[in-house]
Amino acid sequence: MAAFGRTHLPPLGGAVEWLNSEPLGPAELRGRVVLVNFWTLTCINWLRQEPYVRAWSQAYRDDGLVVVGVHTPEFTFEHEVDWVRRAVAARSIDYPVAVDNDYAIWSAFANQYWPALYFVDTDGVISDEHFGEGRYEQSERTLQHLLGIERNPVPVNGTGPEAAADWDSLRTPETYLGFRRGDHFASPNGAALDERRAYDLPESLALNQWALAGEWTIGSENVALDRAGGSIAFRFHARDAHLVLAPGAGRPVPFRVLLDGEAPGPSHGVDVDADGNGVLVDGRLYQLVRQQDAVRERTLEITFDEPGAAAYAFTFG
Repeated sequence: MAAFGRTHLPPLGGAVEWLNSEPLGPAELRGRVVLVNFWTLTCINWLRQEPYVRAWSQAYRDDGLVVVGVHTPEFTFEHEVDWVRRAVAARSIDYPVAVDNDYAIWSAFANQYWPALYFVDTDGVISDEHFGEGRYEQSERTLQHLLGIERNPVPVNGTGPEAAADWDSLRTPETYLGFRRGDHFASPNGAALDERRAYDLPESLALNQWALAGEWTIGSENVALDRAGGSIAFRFHARDAHLVLAPGAGRPVPFRVLLDGEAPGPSHGVDVDADGNGVLVDGRLYQLVRQQDAVRERTLEITFDEPGAAAYAFTFG
C-alpha cells in the first residue's frame, strides 16, 4: 500500500499458520520497527543469513524491534508445516513466523527472492530492502537508525551450513535435479521424464556435471529413488557441498557419502560422520562435505541404502 510515494507495510493475512505468535498485521505492529524476512527452509542463502537475523532479533528486541519471518515454500514438501516447525526449532528461531504456503504475503510484497529483508519504520513505511546474502553491517546500521540508537555491531559466528561461503573457491553453481530446472545431467543413457529407469554413471564427470546410478524416477522438481542402492555423483569445486533431500516414503533412509571414492574423513559435513555415514530423516538441506584442506575439484557420490529418498538440488559454499 503506497501513500504519497511511500510504500507501507502491506497486510500479513493469508498465512495458513503462525509460529511463535498470534497472527500479526500493520495494526498490531504500529509504532514498532519491523524487519520482515522472507525465507524457505532449504535455501542455503537464507541459512547463511539467518544467524544475523537471529542475532538482531535478540539484540534489539528490548529497543522495539520485531522480526517477522515469512516462510514461503520453494519445493512442494516445504508446504508441510511440521518441516517448517522443525526448521524453526533447529535454528533456535523465537520470533514470529508466518507460514505463507499460498504465497499471499509474498504477493502482497511483490517479493521475488529468498532471502529478502524489508525494513519498516515506526510509521509502517518500508524504508529499505535487501535481497540475498551480505550487506550485514549496513542492514544493522539501518535497524539502529530506525530504532534511534547507535552501538557496535552484534558479533555473529555462523557454524555448520550457517557459516559464510568460501567465495574465492566457489566455482560450482546451485544445481537443480528435477527436469523443470535441471541441467548438466551426464548419465550416458539420458533422462526419462516421470518414468522409472535404470541409470549408470559415466566413466568420468566434467566439472559441474552430475549423474545417477540405479533405478530412479526423474520428476519435475526432484529425482526419487525407486530401488535400494541408488547413487548420485557430482563433480564440484567448492569448500562445502549440500544436498536438499526429503524422505519420500516418510521413513528414515541411511546413506553414505564418498569423496573421490573414499570416506571423507575430516572433510565430512555436519550431516555425515568421518566414514561418510548419514541418515535422511527430515526434509531439509544436508551438508555432505566441508573440505578441511586446500579446496580443489572433487567428486562426491551419495548412495542410499533404502528406496524413497527424493533429492532436489545441490548447493555449494
